[in-house]
Amino acid sequence: MQLKDKIYWRLSGFYFFYFASVGALFPYWGLFLQSNGYSSQQIANVFAVIMGTKLIAPYIWGWLADRTGKRMLIIRIASLFSILCFAGIFYSYDYAWLMLCMFGFSFFWNANLPQFEAVTFSHLGENTHRYSAIRLWGSLGFVLLVALLGSLLEYYGVGILPGFILVLLILIWFFSFLAPDKASQKVLGRQQSIQNVLFKPHIILFFVICLLLQASHGPYYAFFSIYLEDNGYSRTIIGQLWALGVLAEVVVFMVMHRLLPRWGASKLLMVALALTAIRWVLIGHYADSAVVLLLAQLLHAASFGVYHAASIHLVHEFFPGSLQGRGQALYSSLSFGAGGAIGAYYSGISWDSLGAARTYDIASGMAVAALLISVIFFVQYKKLTVSSTVS
Repeated sequence: MQLKDKIYWRLSGFYFFYFASVGALFPYWGLFLQSNGYSSQQIANVFAVIMGTKLIAPYIWGWLADRTGKRMLIIRIASLFSILCFAGIFYSYDYAWLMLCMFGFSFFWNANLPQFEAVTFSHLGENTHRYSAIRLWGSLGFVLLVALLGSLLEYYGVGILPGFILVLLILIWFFSFLAPDKASQKVLGRQQSIQNVLFKPHIILFFVICLLLQASHGPYYAFFSIYLEDNGYSRTIIGQLWALGVLAEVVVFMVMHRLLPRWGASKLLMVALALTAIRWVLIGHYADSAVVLLLAQLLHAASFGVYHAASIHLVHEFFPGSLQGRGQALYSSLSFGAGGAIGAYYSGISWDSLGAARTYDIASGMAVAALLISVIFFVQYKKLTVSSTVS
């Protein structure tokens, strides 16, 4: 690791608490909303708003960060406003008011990660394959929080959840002041515009793959905890299952710096897509089997860990220099944003009308579609790599 220890831990600390907040929000927010009388479609709509703001917010903040070069200042401002907006839900749980608060909160909260990814890569310099060694601390934050919180919610009830999330948001803001800023390296010569890079065929295919893969996660993020509770699992066990999935992801992040140079990001992406399709079938049809659920959660190592590490490596390659912030923002916007919103919305419609099994079948079909497109992407990317090597 070509980083000073102090910088390494400051970067890792931000990831730790950011993903701890994810571990509080996504596994348990649906249970909290259900306990307050929200319908399946309303719950799906809330998650669609959280995901949907990723479609616009990261690019707005990314454009601003690329223009000013002050990424950490933007992260600090966005972190503060995410706290203020989320605190609004303590005023009322009325559905319209909640949707407004969640829109404001997620608009600022979703601004943070893409810009922090760009800061991290700037510190890594030529050692981009070491990204996973820092990012795994985010996974550990998720694991520890989701496991702890599951037991606490079992004992005290889901009413304590908003307070927990608010504390985590404050800790994110605190660590944003500890993490150092660093400008991206400038590209020599004439710089490409974002449009010239974005509309290349292989990059369009890449973002379509990301959108479909994240859309396939819709029923998992919105309804997995509710689904397990309906099948008789306790909140403690639910938390442990979420934690198991992310622990598998941690293992992947620990070895990705070896896998990426050996196998390449595009091949690893294809493997992740295939295993994701299998995972959704297992969850949708074998929820009554604890053994199968354990296996399905271990596949989170592929459906998120391998996928994300490979994708973010490709984004860093596709969007160099001063385009880095907007490149990371586009990845977040089009995959986690558009894909996540589509996934949450369709799962809300199909959950009641078609049932859990068919909803997960749809999710698996989306992953298969992404896999088929990735074959075309792999061929184009290989040609591009060979061409650049020759030239």
